[in-house]
Amino acid sequence: MNTTTPATILIVPGLREHVADHWQTLLAARLPRVRTVPPLEHDKLSCMARVDAIAQALQDIDGPVVLVAHSAGAIMVVHWAQSHRADRIRGALLATPADLETPLPAGYPTLDALNDNGWLPIPRAPLPFPSIVAASSNDPLAQLERARGLAQSWGSRLVELGAVGHLNPQAGFGDWPRADALVRELS
Repeated sequence: MNTTTPATILIVPGLREHVADHWQTLLAARLPRVRTVPPLEHDKLSCMARVDAIAQALQDIDGPVVLVAHSAGAIMVVHWAQSHRADRIRGALLATPADLETPLPAGYPTLDALNDNGWLPIPRAPLPFPSIVAASSNDPLAQLERARGLAQSWGSRLVELGAVGHLNPQAGFGDWPRADALVRELS
């Protein structure tokens, strides 16, 4: 999908926000045109605050954008797309989207907390831009079958990654070189 104007990559982290050795942080360090949605100071669990942060970050970018989201960041992008114009978005990489409709492991927000903060239900409308869902077969935050269903609902191409856990440092991933190729595909 290459065009003459290069896209800016907008990194959309998950609920844990910036993690120094995360693949998104490492990807951002090596890309020439990249921004990251900044961490929230207040209302950290508010879906609306997260969606507003994406909207604000996009206002500060001129030209086309490719969104690169991980975990709950993928769900933030989907919520954002339901209520905002997406004509500048060339595509989105939605890596290991968290299934926020199923109880998460200890240490993560409860279903009640997610519901109270506007995360549920996860939107199922097709995205208005090309997208790739990269899913793991052993993700503790989303069963592969649920990720397949989300990809289908969103009109996303599904890329099954195999057993990569949640594709984060705890699963043994700092760098994730495949992200570069997937971002190029959407650019």
